[in-house]
Amino acid sequence: METQSAIVRPVRDVDAEALGRVHATCWHETYDHLVSSATLANLSPRRMAELWTHWMNQGDDFVQYAALVDGEIVGFAGCGPARDDDAPRERELYFIYLLHAYHGTGIGQQLFDAAVGADPVYLWVAEDNPRAHGFYRRNGFVADGAAHDEPFLGETIHEVRLTR
Repeated sequence: METQSAIVRPVRDVDAEALGRVHATCWHETYDHLVSSATLANLSPRRMAELWTHWMNQGDDFVQYAALVDGEIVGFAGCGPARDDDAPRERELYFIYLLHAYHGTGIGQQLFDAAVGADPVYLWVAEDNPRAHGFYRRNGFVADGAAHDEPFLGETIHEVRLTR
């Protein structure tokens, strides 16, 4: 796919509904092979929008960026203080998602660069997500040996920790 440019900017309160829709779609696209279709069917864009409203009001240590193409949000990323007791870095990349139609366009890299830049960070990623692992490898991340089962909509996803 050809390189495409997006406008990447901090999320705004008015973005919650659009972010909820995009987040729900991205979870369907990313996790359909890891959790049951019945579980994903219960995923509500409205509930995701409510979560976004909560996340946006966590304080200045938490940063979230949205990527827009032609005025529409197509992806997002967020990071903040480490959440693990044994955190290998002070900052954690909590999430980065991009609609499948925009994979391979460079927009994911734009989001990543806005959210964490060259900072030392860590993240958790589904063990069975080869595309994400490739992206993080290109950005200097390596598995540090930590793994856990993360609750996800009433099921679990096996995740591994990557550190840079």
